[in-house]
Amino acid sequence: MELKMTDLTKKFQDMTAVDGVSCTLTTGVYGLLGVNGAGKTTLMRMLCTLLRPTGGLITWDGSDIFAMDREYRRLLGYLPQDFGYYPDFTVYEYLMYIASIKGLRPTAARTRAKELLEQVGLTKARDKKMKKLSGGMKRRAGIAQAILGDPRILILDEPTAGLDPNERIRFRNLISELAQERLVLLSTHIVSDIEYIAGEILLMKDGRIRASGTVQELLAAMPEQVWSVELPRAAAISYMKTCKVSNVKTVSGGVQLRIISAEKPAGNAVPEEATLEDLFLDYFGEQAGDDYGKEGRDAAI
Repeated sequence: MELKMTDLTKKFQDMTAVDGVSCTLTTGVYGLLGVNGAGKTTLMRMLCTLLRPTGGLITWDGSDIFAMDREYRRLLGYLPQDFGYYPDFTVYEYLMYIASIKGLRPTAARTRAKELLEQVGLTKARDKKMKKLSGGMKRRAGIAQAILGDPRILILDEPTAGLDPNERIRFRNLISELAQERLVLLSTHIVSDIEYIAGEILLMKDGRIRASGTVQELLAAMPEQVWSVELPRAAAISYMKTCKVSNVKTVSGGVQLRIISAEKPAGNAVPEEATLEDLFLDYFGEQAGDDYGKEGRDAAI
């Protein structure tokens, strides 16, 4: 079982969304990590045959996925960022409708739908109309439809958007179970979604895969050190503006900063063990903090 991308490129007029990506995916969970606009969704849409590449090749066990056509799509389960549904369908009716599209026999579809409603925690909501569901419940229904046909390839684009912490844990446990005999590609900009379940992480920036490996391999190759330093509030503001700061904590007498730097940032700084969140900030820098902004940094201290 091998999904292979070779020099994969996608251009939209003057913009290159995916730029010469080459990698090979097999069984297990892969986390595609990057900020919004990195090219993750475009890459996934090509893997689902929804977009044709401008250049390069995607193969499944050696065969071009676009030439395979329906044969390939039968192997595929996909959850886009925004999935469509008929608002007046109940959750159960929605799953049965998707099952009919995927060609499941009615008896098998009913059994599978009930199993999935239990797995994603929607059994009590099975007769609710889709338009009445909360954002998190709709997302769970979307996850259920993606795995309805028991796919060998499962592609999930920002699957935990709108889920609360308990739902996130349920989702991670479900994906870990599903991945034993499948290829799962999960895209996100939320580090905790993949830190504990992804066997391999792909860091994507500006349309390219910048690094890949296990969490341990990526952290071992991290070029900069992580430091913890306590500073007076006034001094902390200056450090926040000039350093990569991954965490801010108020302590007695000042502020404790977690700083990513090749050199010791202050005399009283002590080294800390790096985390995947530190690595994310190190790779994506200011982009990772765009949503946070100067006002957020100032408010934190």
